[in-house]
Amino acid sequence: MAETGSTPEGATKPPPDAATGSVPEVPTVWRSPGAGTRARGGAARRGTRALRTRTSAVLVAVVVLTVLAVPALVPLDEQAVDLGSKLLPPSWSHPFGTDEVGRDLLLRCVYGLRISLLVGVVAGLAATVVGTVVGALAGALGGWADRVVMRLVDVFSSVPHLLLGVFIVAMFRPGLWPVVASVALTHWLSTARIVRAEVLSLRSRPYIDAAISGGSSRLRITVRHLLPGVLPQAGLAAVLMIPHAIWHESALSFLGLGLPTHEASLGNMVQAARGSLLAGDWWPTLFPGLFIIIPTLAIAGLAGAWRERLNPRRRSELML
Repeated sequence: MAETGSTPEGATKPPPDAATGSVPEVPTVWRSPGAGTRARGGAARRGTRALRTRTSAVLVAVVVLTVLAVPALVPLDEQAVDLGSKLLPPSWSHPFGTDEVGRDLLLRCVYGLRISLLVGVVAGLAATVVGTVVGALAGALGGWADRVVMRLVDVFSSVPHLLLGVFIVAMFRPGLWPVVASVALTHWLSTARIVRAEVLSLRSRPYIDAAISGGSSRLRITVRHLLPGVLPQAGLAAVLMIPHAIWHESALSFLGLGLPTHEASLGNMVQAARGSLLAGDWWPTLFPGLFIIIPTLAIAGLAGAWRERLNPRRRSELML
């Protein structure tokens, strides 16, 4: 005698058959053998992603508070030299040790990170504004204007960012603003492509057709409908550009083309510590390097969480 299938919770049992008096079988709901494993795997991935996002948010908050509070509380003398404290290892008085001329590494790392974040934020915002304007105009105008603008973008993209940045910075004296201009003028290209693609997608929406049918001008459609639609993607591009700009500034300073050598810059500190590293003194290189890597990874982690919220379809595809 075959076993009767279990009735799902909340379901009503069918009436007995009039001829035989028996109750027909209720088929059980079929579930894939791996459904439970996939569900547990999806929950584990969601938990890992949430932990990564919270950790990134905490690190970014700590970094921002540090670079705002420490310079206000502890001033730094850029020209100070104390050869008697030269290359001291990490200790309670100097948690990160001292550099080749006796300066406290922890304080200089904080000041250097402040410069890197300033360059990253200002250059990222400037590059985003330029890329958004260029991409929106190319997508909204279309036709030959779109083709000309995108060919110019391709021409600039064919030159490596760092090489073009070195060319721009070399025309000015070492300083903060030439570095900002260099990063801004070499990093708007990807934003222009993203914004143009988003504008082309928005142009096919029904409300754009309704606005055109209502007699709205091209400028009004661009300002009132297209630009608000691309702002989330442009904001994400700006956040993603901050870590790239930090690395760009550090690379230029490492090459001696960024800030003056006496100013606290993470790239300058790594460059100056090369001789110490060969002599076995690891701390002048390690800690500035960590101050470059950890904040950029934290910002990139937050940007990744933002990207998953903007693209839920992509997130669901990644979880399959």
